[in-house]
Amino acid sequence: MSNKKNFYITTPIYYASGNIHIGHTYCCVAADTIARYKRLAGYNVRFMTGSDEHGQKIQEKAIAAGVDPQTYVDNIVASFKQVWKDLDISYDYYVRTTDASHMALVQKVFSELLEKGDIYLGEYKGWYCTPDETFWSDSQVVVDENGNHFCPDCHRPVHLDSEQAYFLNVKKFVPWLLEFYNQNPTFFSKDKMNEMINTFIKPGLEDLCITRTSFSWGVPIKENPKHVIYVWIDALLNYISALGYKTEDESLFNTFWGDDCEIVHLVGRDITRFHTIYWPILLKALGIREPDQVIVHGLLLTKSGVKLSKSLGNALSPYPLIEKYGVDALRYYMVREIQFGTDGNFTPTQFVDRLNSDLANSYGNLVNRTLSMMNKYFEGVIPEYADPTSDITKKLYEDIKEKLVQYNAAMESMDITLGAAKAIELINLGNKYFDDIAPWTQAKEGNIVLLKECLYAAAEIIRIGSIILSPIMPNKTVDALNQENVPEELRTLPSTEVIGKLSNIHINELSALFPRLKKDDEVKYLVELIDGPSQK
Repeated sequence: MSNKKNFYITTPIYYASGNIHIGHTYCCVAADTIARYKRLAGYNVRFMTGSDEHGQKIQEKAIAAGVDPQTYVDNIVASFKQVWKDLDISYDYYVRTTDASHMALVQKVFSELLEKGDIYLGEYKGWYCTPDETFWSDSQVVVDENGNHFCPDCHRPVHLDSEQAYFLNVKKFVPWLLEFYNQNPTFFSKDKMNEMINTFIKPGLEDLCITRTSFSWGVPIKENPKHVIYVWIDALLNYISALGYKTEDESLFNTFWGDDCEIVHLVGRDITRFHTIYWPILLKALGIREPDQVIVHGLLLTKSGVKLSKSLGNALSPYPLIEKYGVDALRYYMVREIQFGTDGNFTPTQFVDRLNSDLANSYGNLVNRTLSMMNKYFEGVIPEYADPTSDITKKLYEDIKEKLVQYNAAMESMDITLGAAKAIELINLGNKYFDDIAPWTQAKEGNIVLLKECLYAAAEIIRIGSIILSPIMPNKTVDALNQENVPEELRTLPSTEVIGKLSNIHINELSALFPRLKKDDEVKYLVELIDGPSQK
């Protein structure tokens, strides 16, 4: 757990060459869940996302669409922002690499490093992957039995390219980088660190080509305007341009890139190299601190294990899922079902089973049965709290405290999958408690004291469970708290440690949170959504 109370979290800035798919939404939902929890826990949070809008691929797509590149990316960015709005992504700032302020910083950084001698002019010869905007060496490209060369990341053809270019002198910083890894073992995961060292650094890390002259859609350098900054250096600087670095007002930079801030980048596996090798080197060259952690969240895969990708055309839009199941259901599935930090699959059966077991049968069921019984037995009023008489109730309150400790530990360490599991385990305590006490039996037998005790305890579980689920599901949790008519001061994370403040509250009108899904029908719908209608 960090003792720093400023917290800066970023997603990758998404390449503005096509529409958002559920692979992108997974990353943003994960970052949003972390940001919302940190706010709930009292941190001063800055959450940033954005779009990467330069490069040869975008220039080619704009030409094919018959528009200029700026118009092309403006349209794409508008669609990005609409998706994030519909997914309730609570970012504080959206950065664009075509922003004047960002482009000005890129030029300033280039000039500074050129003057220092950390950038120099040379000639680049290598294998270039246009879709990924990436150069590869002979040892890195994949060669098939026919001698054809392919990108090791996306497996599409590469071509030899040669042109005058400026280079970042990364060789100079390799000894420092290895020592940095050694001194900061949690900078990123050990397995990824070994991969970066063995695949890219030990074979001999080449100086990085950072400009191109074969296309014009990019940030031109002042010293030689026919050169535009290579897309990855341009893109990486977004994390500090978004904070006003090297502007008249650096207050955000001083707060969220200062020593009193925990800085976390959330990235996909396919861009690990840029964020864990070149980004620290670039920051070292500039003389400013490195992030605390780069979390590589893994990729969303098809059932057969293929990466979901807009360039491969196999990725589902989030909208059919949002429209049919609701935004909170999709968010919950992504956080709970896909182990954070590893690759995960989106499959129809898993999706339906998870929504039914956790949201309909557990959370939604507890809210419905508890509030319905309050209406039936106490005219819609939460019973007055009293010290518990039943050992079962006493044990329940102890278990609630234990689950809260486990939940907060998981979320502080940004293990959002474990955090979601602990939140649902807390909700499940309420359903098991109902089965153990059987309040309907207590009512039938006239045991009003135990009936009140049971319904009050269930009301607390709904309140506490809704609070700790709120970073994942920001809408349905509010619905549950509103149905229970919980005062605002009892909707905070610190308030989860206090029991006994809900006495005599009049609950509001009930409404179902999550309907139970008919498994066969929903699985068939989802299969056809992903694979297309059956040909039978």
